[in-house]
Amino acid sequence: MGLLNGFAAYGMWGLVPLFWPLLKPAGAGEILAHRMVWSLVVVGIALLVVRRWAWAGELLRQPRKLGLVTIAAVVITINWGVYIWAVNAGHVVEASLGYFINPLVTIAIGVLLLGERLRPVQWAAVGVGAASVVVLTVGYGRPPWISLCLAFSFATYGLVKKKVNLGGLESLAAETAVQFLPAAAFLVWLGAQGQGTFATEGFGHGALLAATGVVTAAPMVCFGAAAIRVPLSTLGLLQYLAPVFQFLCGILYFHEEMPPERWAGFALVWLALALLTGDALRTARRNAAKLTAARVAAAAQGAVPPVREEREPAV
Repeated sequence: MGLLNGFAAYGMWGLVPLFWPLLKPAGAGEILAHRMVWSLVVVGIALLVVRRWAWAGELLRQPRKLGLVTIAAVVITINWGVYIWAVNAGHVVEASLGYFINPLVTIAIGVLLLGERLRPVQWAAVGVGAASVVVLTVGYGRPPWISLCLAFSFATYGLVKKKVNLGGLESLAAETAVQFLPAAAFLVWLGAQGQGTFATEGFGHGALLAATGVVTAAPMVCFGAAAIRVPLSTLGLLQYLAPVFQFLCGILYFHEEMPPERWAGFALVWLALALLTGDALRTARRNAAKLTAARVAAAAQGAVPPVREEREPAV
């Protein structure tokens, strides 16, 4: 069941590029604002159903944690806005690249900000990833800023969420609560200017805009269910499903161009991820073997000593 939830979460995230174009003629700003407003509505209903509200009072009594939630809300707003704009502007492939290189950016942030030490294979993966950006810059005739913006914003979001340490639903509720008033004010302003589409393009269009809340919350719920049932190593592999699906959507459905130099850049990214994944799996097996040996030795001695495991960089 946990594995199915994992597939469902990353599958929905991977296929979401098919949804955003359905919301035209709404612009990226209006879609983003509706996503914020309706996500809070959906998550609020979900929390009412499961009766999980104690965390809210605790959060309000912790200014530092509340500040981190606000930073997370700002960063994910940038990520959502850039992604929606990129998809509706015909840059689905470049957007998918952002989530391919996200693990590499996360590792770089761990080294630069948290002082983490990398193994040689991890350094090699980061180097290959950096080379891919150079190749893609030549291929696009400009830096792949959409990919870099998505990767850095999502990696920063992950770092902040790690420090906040809230559950998936609770975290999304807190972040969308921060986003709600600015988003609602923007929608009111759009309507006053006669530029809003929610009430002017028919019931179906309005319903699709309201559905952005479900599109945001549903994969989060599935991910939360998977995270507590599926080993982290498996979850780490499943995360590549989303950019793979996004990439395939860009190539097969939206028919975006992929000249040879872009294929070369993507190939380098995939090589870097293969190095990273292989190293992570070897480390996980080595740690498991150490733990098993320690347990056997402890059983023979009648005690269970603590086992020091090699740590992966924070993600």
